[in-house]
Amino acid sequence: MPLRHLLLALAVVAVWGTNFVVIRWGLAELPPFTFAALRFALSSLPLLPFIARPATGWRTLASFGVLLGVGQFGLLFLAMRSDISPGLASLVIQTQVFFTIGLAMLLRGEGLRPLQILGFALALAGMGLIGLHVTGAAGTAGVSTLGLLLVLGAAFSWAVANLVARSAGKVDPLGFMVWSSLAAVPPLVGISLLAEGGPAHLAQVVGAASLAAWGAVLWQAVGNTLFGYGAWNWLLARYPAATVAPTALLVPVFGMLSSSAVLGEPLPPWKLGAAALVLGGLALNLLATRLKAPVRA
Repeated sequence: MPLRHLLLALAVVAVWGTNFVVIRWGLAELPPFTFAALRFALSSLPLLPFIARPATGWRTLASFGVLLGVGQFGLLFLAMRSDISPGLASLVIQTQVFFTIGLAMLLRGEGLRPLQILGFALALAGMGLIGLHVTGAAGTAGVSTLGLLLVLGAAFSWAVANLVARSAGKVDPLGFMVWSSLAAVPPLVGISLLAEGGPAHLAQVVGAASLAAWGAVLWQAVGNTLFGYGAWNWLLARYPAATVAPTALLVPVFGMLSSSAVLGEPLPPWKLGAAALVLGGLALNLLATRLKAPVRA
């Protein structure tokens, strides 16, 4: 990528990383699927009259919206309620890189360079360090078995959404996010009503939410969704997944540092070691993308 596009990718991952602190603030007052439903409703409904539908099929829009809304953020919010710390969630969700590139290899015939294989091995070792500290409950380690499984499921949904976005081609990224976000609202509202209380209870919860909670919802809609995923999809439409996806490994840097600074999340040596391994994998992947054409797997 040229420098200006690399800087755009870095801006996106900075927003996504610090967003984990914002998520924790929102979850302090709002149930996970209600929070997600509000986020995607604000990402779509106010803008529909002003944003034209992108030149892609309804099936693509709906698939991306449901994968992102229910699959990624529904599961991530559910995990972050009490089963994984914000800093660790920002690290584990980056397994989407491996899922994205693995699916691109299987479905699109994209290849891997030797440096990428080594980079993935380093990052996988970092994830392994987290696995060694998983317990039945989140506890002092900050992650439970359920939390790890939920975030891995969210990462896989994100990876599939990446490929759906690429299949849409070079469409208007803002329009794509606005119209696909609309598809996430009905299933999120349905799950919220079934699992988090009836209409009267949810109306009471939402009505009692503070300005801080509504600020978290607004940041999810504008900063994280419209800007973050709009810019991300724009990049994915122009570059191979193996070039764009590894930059998301910087998300845990912003996520862990902001969670430690704002929420006081401890950063013991094993967490720092895991982050260092992931960053080492990122560095090798970024180097590999600047070499010649990939060897087909």
